Amino acid sequence: MTDIRNKVALITGASSGMGAATARTLAEAGVKVGIAARRADRLEALKAEIENKGGRALVLEMDVADAASVNAGAQKLLDTYGSIDILCNNAGLMPVSHVDEFKTDEWDRMVDVNIKGVLNATAAVLPQMIEQHSGHIFNTSSIAGRKVFGPGFTVYSATKFAVTAFSEGLRMEVGKKHNIRVTSIQPGVVATELAETTSDPAVREMLHDSQAQLRPVDPSEIADALLFAAQAPGHST
Repeated sequence: MTDIRNKVALITGASSGMGAATARTLAEAGVKVGIAARRADRLEALKAEIENKGGRALVLEMDVADAASVNAGAQKLLDTYGSIDILCNNAGLMPVSHVDEFKTDEWDRMVDVNIKGVLNATAAVLPQMIEQHSGHIFNTSSIAGRKVFGPGFTVYSATKFAVTAFSEGLRMEVGKKHNIRVTSIQPGVVATELAETTSDPAVREMLHDSQAQLRPVDPSEIADALLFAAQAPGHST
């Protein structure tokens, strides 16, 4: 088992859902967490919750679509704790709409957050991981990154296919060469706020109804899987 106590993690999208659950779980395991998102008030509440349980957390108000914002947050985390050992690229949007509705502003935002956000955060932490010759990068894709669910999910799936491809390629490039692990997480339906980013009220209600007919995965279960992977032993090759 890999000892991750006192390691440092940067977690994007930490104001709710899987990001917040990951922050709680890693903090309970002894990881110092940099919790990053745009909603600073939620981050402050999460920080207080973590610290009340004996953990350590640093609030990083961050827009992953803005490279300067990401770089500043990563530098603040590095200055505070001295390293970044784990990156959890969790921030994401899923505004569902049909392509022939031409909601191109929503397409742009999904590309900016779901793809560029992953690239921005990875670029911000990778040089330090390379320098220390260790690290673990988690990218949150989706089963939608393997199969298009159906009409309305086209652009969202395209962004998650991109995350899946980037993860596989990144693992090839930095795994053996720099001793950096890369893990792609591809959950199905998770009980998060993702559906709330859909602008059409009728479609949003449809998503809620569909979710109610299933047994959505709790975010804490995804966090537990991530913790398992983070603690998995290394293998020499």
